[in-house]
Amino acid sequence: MTKDLAAPSTPLIADACLRLGEPLRVAPAGIVPVVAGSRVAGRVLPVRHYGSVDVFLEALMDARPGDVLVIDNAGRRDEACIGDLAVLEARAAGVVGVVLWGLHRDTPDLIEIGLPVFSYGRHAPGPVRLDERDPDALATARFGDHRVTTADLVFGDDDGVVFVAADRADAVLEAAGALFRTEREQARLIRAGRTLRTQTRFDEYLVRRAEDPSFTFRRHLRRIGGAIEE
Repeated sequence: MTKDLAAPSTPLIADACLRLGEPLRVAPAGIVPVVAGSRVAGRVLPVRHYGSVDVFLEALMDARPGDVLVIDNAGRRDEACIGDLAVLEARAAGVVGVVLWGLHRDTPDLIEIGLPVFSYGRHAPGPVRLDERDPDALATARFGDHRVTTADLVFGDDDGVVFVAADRADAVLEAAGALFRTEREQARLIRAGRTLRTQTRFDEYLVRRAEDPSFTFRRHLRRIGGAIEE
C-alpha cells in the first residue's frame, strides 16, 4: 500500500464518494482508533468471528503485505473478540491494521504493539460462546449496513472508517485530493481575512435560491468551484 493511498482523510474520501456518485460505505459511528491519531489504509482481509480465535488464524493464512484485517463481530458489546495475541499475529502476517465491528481488550498491550486497531472500545471479558460458522466466514464481512470483501479497500482515521471499491479507488482518491486542495486554500483565505461567505459568493446564492427554491448550496458550490460540503 503506497503512502499516497493513506493520505486523504476519511471525511475527504466520504465527500469524494458523494461527488462522484459512488456508494457511501462508512462504518457505524463510534468506530475509532485505540490510539488517537492512528491511520490505516489497505486491502480488506475479511473475517467473521464466531467465538474462537481460530478463524482469525485461518484468515491470516491468506494475508498479503499491506492488508487490513476487517473483523465482523456483528457490533457486539458483550465481549471483546481480539487482544494482544491476535494483533501480534496479524502484524507478523504483514497486516497493517485491524478494523473491528465490535470490542477489543488488552488495551495497554495494543498501544505498545503499535499496530493501528479500530473498534467501538474496550471490554475485559472475551467470548464465552462458540457459534456455528458460516461457509463464507473468510470471504465476506458485514460492517454495519455494508458488506465488504477483498475487492474493497478500507481507510481509517480519527473520524472513522470508510470502505471503497478497489477498482474505483484511484478516482475517489484523486477527487479527495482535489477537495483537499480547494478546502486548504479556502482555509488560508479565511485566516487572511476573506470570509467563507465572500469566497462562496453567498449573497449571490441567496438571491438565486429566492428565485428558485430548489437551487441548493451544493449546486452553487459546484457551479463556482468551491468546496465545504462535498
